[in-house]
Amino acid sequence: AQVLAESGGGSVQPGGSLRLSCEVSGYGFSSICVGWFRQAPGKEREGVAFITTSSSGTRYAESVKGRFTVSRDNAENTVYLQMASLKPEDTAMYYCALPELCGSGWDDGRRVLTWGQGTQVTVSS
Repeated sequence: AQVLAESGGGSVQPGGSLRLSCEVSGYGFSSICVGWFRQAPGKEREGVAFITTSSSGTRYAESVKGRFTVSRDNAENTVYLQMASLKPEDTAMYYCALPELCGSGWDDGRRVLTWGQGTQVTVSS
C-alpha cells in the first residue's frame, strides 16, 4: 500500500507563495492519480486540485483556479501544489490523497483510498 507524506506548509503573508510536496512511497506511483484537499477549522474538507497519471489532466476548485498549479514528477514519486497569490481564506490543513475515482468525482472526500497526514498553511498579515 502507498503511504503519503506532505511537506512545505508554513505561514505567509497575503499575496505570498508556497509549494507543497507530497511524496508517495510504495508501488505504482506512475499509475495512480493524486488529489489535494484542504480543511479549514469549522469547515468541511474540500478538493483543491487533482492530477492524472500522466499529468495530461488536471482539475482545480473554482476558488483556486489561476492561482494554484498541480504537477508531478514520476521519477521522484512526488506531486507538487504550487500556490500563489495566497489569501487568508486559503488558510487550512492541506492533505494529499489517493482518490478512488480518477476523473469526475475525484473530489468526493468519502471516496478517498489513502490520506496523508496533512501540512498546515496559514495566510495572515
